[in-house]
Amino acid sequence: MGFIRSAVLSFLALAGVCESLVTGTPEVETAVEKRASSYWYENIAHQGVAPFAPSGYSVYRNVKDYGAIGDGVHDDTAAINNAILSGGRCGRLCTSSTLTPAIVYFPAGTYLISSPIIDQYYTNLIGDPTNVPTIKATAGFSGIALIDGDTYYGDNNPNIPNWITTNVFYRQVRNFVLDMTSIPAGNAINGIHWPTAQATSLQNIVIQMSTASGTQHVGLFIENGSAGFLTDLTFNGGSIGAKVGNQQYTMRNLVFNNCVTAIVSGFTWEWVYQGISINNCQLGIDITAAESITLVDSSISGTPVGIRTSFSTSESPPTANSLILENVSLVNVPVAVQSTSGGTILAGGTTTIAAWGQGHEYTPTGPKTFQGAFTPNSRPSSLVSGGKYYTRSKPQYQTLAVSQFKSVRTAGATGNGVTDDTTALQNIINSATSAGQVVYFDAGIYRITKTLSIPPGAKLVGEEYPIIMSSGSFFNDINNPKPVVQVGTAGQTGQVEWSDMIVSTQGTQAGAVLIEWNLATSGTPSGMWDVHTRIGGFRGSNLQVAQCPVTAGSSTPNTACIGAYMSMHITPSASNLYMENNWLWSADHDIDDSSNTQITIYSGRGLYIESTAGTFWLVGTAVEHHVMYQYQLANTQNIYMGVIQTETPYYQPNPPAPAPFTVVTSLNDPNFAVSCAGQTGRCAEAWGLRIISSKNILVYAAGLYSFFINNEPNETCDAALGAENCQNNILSLEGTLSNINIYNEGTVGVLNMITQNGATIAKSSDNVNAFADIIALFQLASGSGGSTPPPVSTTSTKATTLFTSTTKTSSTPPSATGWKFLGCYSDNTADRTLANAVQVPGGASAMTIELCESACKSAGYAIAGLEYSGECLMFLNYLGCDNSFKNGGASATDGNAQCTMTCSGAPQETCGGPNRLDVYTLATATGSSPPPVSTGWNFRGCYTDSVSARALTAEGVPNGPASMTVEVCQATCKGLGYTLAGLEYADECYCGNSIANGNTIAPDGNAQCNIACAGNAGETCGGPNRLDIYSFGQSNGTTPL
Repeated sequence: MGFIRSAVLSFLALAGVCESLVTGTPEVETAVEKRASSYWYENIAHQGVAPFAPSGYSVYRNVKDYGAIGDGVHDDTAAINNAILSGGRCGRLCTSSTLTPAIVYFPAGTYLISSPIIDQYYTNLIGDPTNVPTIKATAGFSGIALIDGDTYYGDNNPNIPNWITTNVFYRQVRNFVLDMTSIPAGNAINGIHWPTAQATSLQNIVIQMSTASGTQHVGLFIENGSAGFLTDLTFNGGSIGAKVGNQQYTMRNLVFNNCVTAIVSGFTWEWVYQGISINNCQLGIDITAAESITLVDSSISGTPVGIRTSFSTSESPPTANSLILENVSLVNVPVAVQSTSGGTILAGGTTTIAAWGQGHEYTPTGPKTFQGAFTPNSRPSSLVSGGKYYTRSKPQYQTLAVSQFKSVRTAGATGNGVTDDTTALQNIINSATSAGQVVYFDAGIYRITKTLSIPPGAKLVGEEYPIIMSSGSFFNDINNPKPVVQVGTAGQTGQVEWSDMIVSTQGTQAGAVLIEWNLATSGTPSGMWDVHTRIGGFRGSNLQVAQCPVTAGSSTPNTACIGAYMSMHITPSASNLYMENNWLWSADHDIDDSSNTQITIYSGRGLYIESTAGTFWLVGTAVEHHVMYQYQLANTQNIYMGVIQTETPYYQPNPPAPAPFTVVTSLNDPNFAVSCAGQTGRCAEAWGLRIISSKNILVYAAGLYSFFINNEPNETCDAALGAENCQNNILSLEGTLSNINIYNEGTVGVLNMITQNGATIAKSSDNVNAFADIIALFQLASGSGGSTPPPVSTTSTKATTLFTSTTKTSSTPPSATGWKFLGCYSDNTADRTLANAVQVPGGASAMTIELCESACKSAGYAIAGLEYSGECLMFLNYLGCDNSFKNGGASATDGNAQCTMTCSGAPQETCGGPNRLDVYTLATATGSSPPPVSTGWNFRGCYTDSVSARALTAEGVPNGPASMTVEVCQATCKGLGYTLAGLEYADECYCGNSIANGNTIAPDGNAQCNIACAGNAGETCGGPNRLDIYSFGQSNGTTPL
């Protein structure tokens, strides 16, 4: 889930967040009579419970019960926000919580709003699918978006939203029309603001935007997160249909009509667009800031340019803008792929692109830089319907009458998290399935003590995310594992549909297999939509901070925190299952802890598929933090995967895999003692993806990540453009394999991207990108069973027309009068060194040093920076300006070596490079000069610090953090009677009389105390987890305090 070490705000945030923002709406305690509807969910008895919520809490809320009218005349903003927020929910300044889930239901109608609908944590917003409600903005609408998924309140930092975007889980919005057409075309506005993470979705939404000339409307705005899935969205009009940036995403069945630009991709580590339709736009997809994109089974029509890219065979980083196109239909599209300079890379017309790409390829040897056509995947017929991969959206059963649904609480289950609901649940599942009825799980936590069996023919649907939670000794025998939920038995045939639920465990459950799928299906595939596993990290699990704290200082596993044997097992007898938006998560942190504190839970195995017949679709799935592997495929076939995403347990290699479990050969468990023999480094760590003796495994994007070593928060083993050594290996190919093909594999923190039978065939150092390292195309030789040593890198070109970008050795650069060149500075996409975006006349293609300096000066900034020829902040029409350096930005350690790219508007000048800024200042900006001191104060050096173990006590300063200087902090501490003052991360002041919690002088000296003070760019105020410390009445020196 990218928790903690996520990419922070990208160019999208800085370009879009500066629009006018609003805060939460006050609660309004009004109510009106509920109106009848034919939709079953509106009519069913709403008796869901939240066992840990305040007394009288209601999970279900109909907006009309809170005063919304829905007549398109009255302003319903306050009533809707009251319906969402009432009951003590997790809103502003709440970190995260599972205690107060909510379904907010909109009957048919037109709901007029004048400011955003604030979507709170753990909330599903659902409209009537039989008569989809419209949310219509007034002409005077004020705010970032009609629906705001994570509000920028500005409580701590105006550029950081309320929740950590990589920690916004378990939420849905579906069945709406969003009407923005009353908002003037020139107003910058978004339909949905949706920076989210795993187990989230948008479905069945139409966004209507202005089509007037100069429109600034944007349909979907995502600037950050670690998601995610969305489907069945239509964008009509607007400047941009979807303006998106996130670690990874699967977006399916999106339609763009008459947008100026259909999609603008910001930072995108791995991304799959499946079944996209772009019609009558000016530009299809702008990928100039993307790391990798896969476009499959899609169409573009009536659009002059299909895709715009900044890719070059000589670019740096070498795999930026990796792109794969497969089965893309063009109708009246003159240019299929265009360079940022306007040159045609791939001609269009009316044709179908079978397969075309750019980036690095291994076929199977490599890396080779390629740009051109390649042989597309050979698709097994069982995976295909109508010439495309089979897909099916989550059923909502809107044609069924309420009488066709049977509530588990009506049948006697309690959902209170305490009572044993096993018998009641099994009885209603059996009886409803026999009668051809749908089993409706009201919201709640359903504790079971024996396996819950799902027979063929069953249909199960949850309200919000009801939890089936195993408990007791039945599931606690590590030598005799038992399924918590078992779908069919070996040899059974039939179909099952299951949606919107979570399977979990309570306490030690060393033998729990959360989901076991045995069912063989013919005809229409079985389906599992928005069904997740969650092991620990929430109230009621008994696997939280109190029980399972991080044990970084001990190598002995806490066996009381063995939370599961396996998340999901698809057995040899199973076949024909469609999985969409499933997250199998062994918790790395406690969602219900106010600090999101990390925890250590041991879950043996992630998703294991060993089906003989195969035929599975894994659409937008993720598996995280299991001990031995996240995905393992053995002796199976015919599987579509994309995006798949993984994370290694944060505590590894302490203990190393497979501890505290042992290898079970009958399950094809990896034997790390054998595979790691003779290897140095960090080998005995969980596999992200392991494929054994299988065929027809087609991966359309994979994000395989390793972020930590032994939970160390300051570890740099996953640094962008730096060391990638959190672990040795992440993807293993073993045995005899055929038709194993991978598009856009991205890895983080990993030395070796692909190994085959123990031999390394692809290294991350050969495939560097801005953050995740990317291989665009991997095709394994048919019948491969051996291993091949990695060859020397080569370059191949297949494109009809190529463009090149020029690099040159830096020399003394020109500058406008009064400006001084400071040098080449580091930058990264996660934490920008210069945070403010200012447009230059003529845009990126006109970029020169002088234009940049002039634009920054006119905007009131004293520091100007240029990056990547014409780019700053990842958006080509912008440059970076500020009055101080942010986020640890400092002079590049390699000098000017990487500031070598020529300016777009002046080839004789240099404009930075990849993650490098050529920086100029009107005044001397510092990050390394000796710090100033007030009378009586003396500088003691750069000290370590930690958010969980502070060296000093935080104190506020007059006029707030933005005014922070060394002198202001010193005066504050002295006034409070302290003799030590410390400054950290530009705008934080800490005071004390002694250094606490074992913090001491930083081992790297002053190197990381390099951030300029928020109130004075000429001073330094520490760095990330680093304090500039001063003492009053003591002499200068570095003797530890």
